[in-house]
Amino acid sequence: MSHTLYVATVQRVQRCELAVPGSNPEMFEKALKSGVDFVFLDLEDAVAPDDKLQARKNIIEAINDLDWKGHGITLSVRINGLDTQYMVRDVVDLVEQAGAKLDTVLIPKVGVYADVYMVEAMLKQLEAQQGLSHEIGIECLIETALGMANVEDIARQGAAGRLEAMHFGVADYAASNRARTTNIGGLNPDYPGDQWHAAISRMTVACRAYGLRPIDGPFGDIKDPEGYRQAAKRAAALGCEGKWAIHPGQIALANEVFTPPPAELDKARRILAALADAAAQGKGAAALDGRLIDAASERMANNVVQAAEAIAAKSIQ
Repeated sequence: MSHTLYVATVQRVQRCELAVPGSNPEMFEKALKSGVDFVFLDLEDAVAPDDKLQARKNIIEAINDLDWKGHGITLSVRINGLDTQYMVRDVVDLVEQAGAKLDTVLIPKVGVYADVYMVEAMLKQLEAQQGLSHEIGIECLIETALGMANVEDIARQGAAGRLEAMHFGVADYAASNRARTTNIGGLNPDYPGDQWHAAISRMTVACRAYGLRPIDGPFGDIKDPEGYRQAAKRAAALGCEGKWAIHPGQIALANEVFTPPPAELDKARRILAALADAAAQGKGAAALDGRLIDAASERMANNVVQAAEAIAAKSIQ
């Protein structure tokens, strides 16, 4: 193991993240009671330009008036892009008027680390101004060719500050790369396999190298639950911790996929027990179910057990 290690400073259960447009306040109460781990109230793509200012007011009111923590929800807001006229007031108004109840800010279309640094500098000054007792975390969307080209640098430098997670924004990523598709997150029948595999894998590796959470983005066809489930399984297989839901019907699917099933958890615990017995006998490896297990097996098993324990702890809060 290298002497250089980046350990996650903030641990959160993030199996599913529900996107809720700030321009639709009637959806806030439903999101509150949806059973989702994470909610991001959206000021960006889901809100029309003429509705941006009212959406911001709606979101600030919802943050202050609804008991998100009491429902076990981590609360985030997706601000508008740094290239828009809305971003500065998004950050300022959110922190000044609702910062004490905000967990993270989600930055869209991050292309270079300086994009993260700008928001981090604003948050630090505003928190000091408001006398806030906690730091608001940062998450970023990797959804452009530029962002993917710089994903390792963004992760490396961001991990030293407030950056907690990266999300794969498949729709804008497809547009940025001029990919031959109009689906959001679905498979292209003209492509022999999963055309998003390489991108999600690269982002996930960058996250894991620097202690960040990798989260898969949206799946657009809300009438195709099996397609959503399969996309989530592919993301989980690559190491993602969760996936977006753009409709409440997708929440249970994500929770199912990103929660270790009982059989997998049982096997992980059996691996740890077998290796503990082997260690007591002075052995570094063991056999379980006719297969060799060793220290690498222990690390994989620990990942499963720790994820299950974090989910269980959340459920009893």
